[in-house]
Amino acid sequence: MTETQRPAENAALPVHLAVYDTYADWESGHTTAHLAQRGHRIRTVGPAAGRPVTTMGGVRIQPDLALADLRPEDSSLLILTGASLWDTGDDLAPFAAKAREFLAAGVPVAAICGATAGLARAGLLDDRAHTSGASFYLAEQPGYAGAEHYVEADAVTDGDLVTAGPTEPVAFAREVFARLGVYPPKVLDAWYRLFHDSDESAYPVLMAASAAGDA
Repeated sequence: MTETQRPAENAALPVHLAVYDTYADWESGHTTAHLAQRGHRIRTVGPAAGRPVTTMGGVRIQPDLALADLRPEDSSLLILTGASLWDTGDDLAPFAAKAREFLAAGVPVAAICGATAGLARAGLLDDRAHTSGASFYLAEQPGYAGAEHYVEADAVTDGDLVTAGPTEPVAFAREVFARLGVYPPKVLDAWYRLFHDSDESAYPVLMAASAAGDA
């Protein structure tokens, strides 16, 4: 983690998960499941009102609201996952534009996999520490000028921006939890060791924290 952990200012507001055709189901699973268990409301945001989307895994989702109706002041976090559409055209450019609105308003954005490419094309990685699947993947994106800020890490937090590569959904979740202040540091470390490293010694720590109301 590259940023001091601090709780979100808008913790009572919902977390918004962007959903679109070819959305990579598995990349946000740890994040949204554990946020929901900790009392955060999860709302899905699609390209248009009343139009279902189909994930990469073939799951149909009816979004809760349209992207055009989403305002940063009504959210505590915007999650953008990977999708084939990030690499095949500009269909998802409006989601990158919405990320710009969120960051300008001081509301966190968490992007993983192909979503980092969308942010790169929008110039949102030019002045922020970030990561992705590989540095050359972002280097191929038109308009990207943030190579000097690329970090070889599983996941990176720089202020209100969280980024991660496609193979790191657990590290991605860890950074989101840290940014939103979901778990105390000791509990967050145990959570990561259990779900990322299969470290059985972390389990008693989580159980003790759960009994104390910290997990």
